[in-house]
Amino acid sequence: MSLPKALRVRPGSKVDLSRIDPGATPGRKTSSDIEKTQCEAQLEHNKVHLLNLQTNLYAENRRSLLIVLQAMDTGGKDGCIRHVFTGFNPQGCCVTSFKQPSAEELDHDFLWRIHKAIPARGDVGVFNRSHYEDVLITRVHSMISKSVCEERYQEINRFERMLVDTGNVTILKFYLHISKEEQKSRLQARLDDPAKNWKFSLGDLEERKLWKDYQQAYEAALTNCSTKHAPWYIIPADKKWYRDWAVSQIVRETLEDMNPQPPKSNIDVAAIRIR
Repeated sequence: MSLPKALRVRPGSKVDLSRIDPGATPGRKTSSDIEKTQCEAQLEHNKVHLLNLQTNLYAENRRSLLIVLQAMDTGGKDGCIRHVFTGFNPQGCCVTSFKQPSAEELDHDFLWRIHKAIPARGDVGVFNRSHYEDVLITRVHSMISKSVCEERYQEINRFERMLVDTGNVTILKFYLHISKEEQKSRLQARLDDPAKNWKFSLGDLEERKLWKDYQQAYEAALTNCSTKHAPWYIIPADKKWYRDWAVSQIVRETLEDMNPQPPKSNIDVAAIRIR
């Protein structure tokens, strides 16, 4: 079975995160140090190919790629961006982080700020958190009712379908799946390392108390919003080296399937003489 197929949430299936091992390494024979070294080498290899594919996408200027990253706190969104997507040319790649909505954003519908950040044709866009925050944190903290949440699943599906059908956007959505034990370890690392203290927030501990509620919210979002045109992939993310390799591999295979081609020149190149 191919890696994308192994990690993709099949449309219509019900997700149970408790049955998915965050420390697993699908697509790899073992989780040994040898496998880690091989994955790290393949990641660097993939980044070279990603840059070449992105260059063709930019030159083609007909389609775009949107990559959505979601995870629990410390799940590895920033690390994944740093280790995978820095291989892209920043001229054609934009990373957008969605934090607490501003007053202006709250005066619009919940998808307004998202639509503004959709990558233009020829570009790659990476979302660090996304429109799914409006069916995750809002659900967990009872900011919206169950019926509103159900409506938002459908609104998100229609929105993503519109992007694919009329905007020529290819959408990849990754849920970086970590265990509660691994989150504890990563939070502790932020306390132990003075260089990482700035990353720690007391609010992280309050959110951690709601772990079960967040898992249920993610299960509902993954179940309701993994579609053929905008699939979700669940990436076991306790092992950072596996996380980065798996995401890079799926993005690479997706771009290869898109097969972007630069336009042909209408100039008779052979007749040009530069003096």
